[in-house]
Amino acid sequence: MIKNYFKIAWRNLSRNKISSIINISGLAIGLACVLFIGMYVKDELSYDRFFKNADRIYRVNLDGKMGNEAYTLGHTPPPVGAALKDNFSEIESYARIFKPGNEIVHFENQGQKQSLTEKNLLAVDSNFLQVLTYPLLEGDAATCLKGTNSIVLTEKAAKKYFGSSSPIGKTLIFDEYTTPFVVTAVLKDLPTQATLQFDVLQSTESIPSIKRFSWSWVWLQMGTYVKLKDNVPNDAASIKKLEAKFPAMVNQQAVSAFNRIGQPWAEFKKKGGKLDLLLQPITELHLHSANIGTRYFNPGDIKYVYIFSAIALFIILLACINFMNLSTAQAARRAKEVGIRKVLGSARKQLIGQFIAEAILYCLFAAVIAIVIVALTLPAFNQLSEKALNISLLFSIKSLVAILVLILITSLLAGSYPAFFLTSLKPVSILKGSGIFKDSSGFLMRNALVVFQFTVSTLLIICTIIVYKQLRYTQTKDLGFAKENVLIINNAERLGQSEESLRQELLRLPDVISASVSTGIPTQNKFADTYIPELEQGAVKSGENNILLSSFIVDEAFTPTLKLKMLAGRNFSKDFADSSSVVINESAARQIGWKNPIGKTMTYPGGNNRQFKVVGVVKDFNVESLHDQVAPFALFYKTSKTYGSNTSFITVRIKPGDYAATISSIQNKWKSFMPDNPFEYTFLDAEFDSLYRADQTIGKVFSVFTFLSLTVACLGLLGLAIYTAQRRTKEIGIRKVLGASVENLVTMLSKDFLKLIIIASILSFPIAWYAMDKWLQDFAYRTTVSWWVFSLAAGITLVIALVTISFQSIKAALTNPIKSLRSE
Repeated sequence: MIKNYFKIAWRNLSRNKISSIINISGLAIGLACVLFIGMYVKDELSYDRFFKNADRIYRVNLDGKMGNEAYTLGHTPPPVGAALKDNFSEIESYARIFKPGNEIVHFENQGQKQSLTEKNLLAVDSNFLQVLTYPLLEGDAATCLKGTNSIVLTEKAAKKYFGSSSPIGKTLIFDEYTTPFVVTAVLKDLPTQATLQFDVLQSTESIPSIKRFSWSWVWLQMGTYVKLKDNVPNDAASIKKLEAKFPAMVNQQAVSAFNRIGQPWAEFKKKGGKLDLLLQPITELHLHSANIGTRYFNPGDIKYVYIFSAIALFIILLACINFMNLSTAQAARRAKEVGIRKVLGSARKQLIGQFIAEAILYCLFAAVIAIVIVALTLPAFNQLSEKALNISLLFSIKSLVAILVLILITSLLAGSYPAFFLTSLKPVSILKGSGIFKDSSGFLMRNALVVFQFTVSTLLIICTIIVYKQLRYTQTKDLGFAKENVLIINNAERLGQSEESLRQELLRLPDVISASVSTGIPTQNKFADTYIPELEQGAVKSGENNILLSSFIVDEAFTPTLKLKMLAGRNFSKDFADSSSVVINESAARQIGWKNPIGKTMTYPGGNNRQFKVVGVVKDFNVESLHDQVAPFALFYKTSKTYGSNTSFITVRIKPGDYAATISSIQNKWKSFMPDNPFEYTFLDAEFDSLYRADQTIGKVFSVFTFLSLTVACLGLLGLAIYTAQRRTKEIGIRKVLGASVENLVTMLSKDFLKLIIIASILSFPIAWYAMDKWLQDFAYRTTVSWWVFSLAAGITLVIALVTISFQSIKAALTNPIKSLRSE
């Protein structure tokens, strides 16, 4: 019986080539989209699951508030890990991480002395590789990070520094340290599904600042991971109970640290301050850290997993709807077959089985084509989505079972309505030629499905336009400074006291307009700490009005180089004793409540209660992406005593024109000061563009799937247009004989479809507005959802649909009416 089902299905497929091609093409595109998105989602959900005992490893997050600034961070004070392990028996061990600045590395490879800048460096505790079990090639995880000057390389880094020879026991010299580092282990290249990515590991024991602030509960610079004991329940309720015990420990531990910096803990708590510790499963870090501040990795976002999963569902539904529409549209031809089979004794369930078998056959062909499409276009998809997906993912046992289930579900979904619709018809009515078209249910169903298809397609077009509109907004919004034609020289701290000398040399170049030295630049290296501002009355009361300020240390040229706008007071100047001066932004003045900030002071508890006098106020400027609100910010003066600090950048504003020649001149100046260190630079506008790299990637992927959804919908529309033209062959011939023009006939054949497209567009508008309004809420600064976006999307849909319909309508209208009428 089943063999017979498929034999008849094959005959029908061969006999109706055009509709078969349309059905198989639509299903193939839909299945290919599902496979792509399935691989993407599987990759996103698999992050950090390769660690041994991953279900017992948690990152410690900090839910804090200082002054009026509330925040959730993925980094903590240095003492947190030890305090948790010592006070809670549930915790087996902990490991901390710290992100140092870039290092100039000197090494010898095949007898040649070379220097490189190492940007992907991480400082970790000695037991890091026992808590987070990255796979080793050489060395011992328990001992390789013990000792101040031990380092671990990844396989990629080992090849970069030492070629094909074993690096174990060899040394690397870092500019910042006098003692060489010895390579003690080599890791396999890190899995792409690792949240923490690095090339070199060094011990936290080698970082002076960690030792200096080992006691501090306000130096929020370290990431802390804890591992629970094997017998500790790790369900959400048990973790919540454990977290509920943390505040008492923090209250006990933080008192002395806060007193040490002149901020009594009781006052801090009384004024609404908090320092709560939370545990986040390591397997959730990648997708559930979008609203958690972190400097150690760029997180993904679970909402895009949901969005792309919904798109996959919609596209496969569109393909199934095509199959349903074309099958029911051809009901007249298949109805006679059904009627005869019923008269000859076929049971309804047998007829349903026949139609489902046809759907399965179509889906099997489509699945094979879909896999071929995926195999051929996977490199392009990887480049588009910035993934490293492998076609082998489709051929694991689980994936093959999932594909078979997908084929079965799609077959049932696509074949169910035509099967139940056609088999419900009475054989007497069918064979008399009546009843099938008098019932409007099939017609209404086809119209409803067409409306659904184009509602989805128009919705995706609107979303795509708004995503690109927001990305365009991020490129054109006034950021409070001029980012164009600004070159950034990295690693300027290597110059030490020569930073100012190089700056002066750069100013002598004809294409250099201005140059500045600073500890940070917009997008990089801001430092945040707590300050106590003077009250309006003129008194300073500890803890009364604390504010969390982010800051850079800058010279007097920073403001004019970036073209920051002074709103009040003055810029730093060598003509004044500005070593204890500060320039704040308007958000800081507003949050403190200063009506006239000039001359006011703020005290820095972390710096021996040193006082800084406000000499100027600048207009708010964005140092982070437009996802984030401009926070209170301060610029402190970089005097000759602070040159050669831990991290420095030289910011150079250059004239537009021959950039290559200008960069070459700047490089020559650098080499005259630092002949053994590489010259590395970037442009500030490129740095800002990189902040939206994830958004740009999502926009590109979104636009591709929008195009594919339109393709699937238009394939179905083309099939219906072909069927309509065939069914109205006699009417078209008569109208032509009576003098109807081609334009009249095209309008007649197209207008009903265009009405459906207009209805679909209108239905998509409120859904798209709601969805995009939710998405834009992730941006503190966002574009408007303009009415023209909806009009443009509707226009695009109408034009594409009209072109699709007109192709067949014009062909039908140009047919010789004699042939049409003769066939009748």
